Amino acid sequence: MPVYKYKTFEEAKIALWCREPDRAYFTQLNSLWALAERLSPFKYTSGVFKYRTIEEANKQRREWDLSNARRTVYRDSKSNGTEWE
Repeated sequence: MPVYKYKTFEEAKIALWCREPDRAYFTQLNSLWALAERLSPFKYTSGVFKYRTIEEANKQRREWDLSNARRTVYRDSKSNGTEWE
């Protein structure tokens, strides 16, 4: 594996970009997203929602977050052998 030297952090950052992705790249990317989904399976309703106030929007967001948190706790408790009520 070659060793590269860079003069700036910006040059090193740009070198990480994949300019010509191939099938293997997309397979790895798909695996990464599948892992993220298994580790944190948050679900949000798809679509565009209109709210009259920012408070309504924040309330809906909190409800979704609580729902996801409860689902995660319940899933984790089942895998640990403890049941939550």
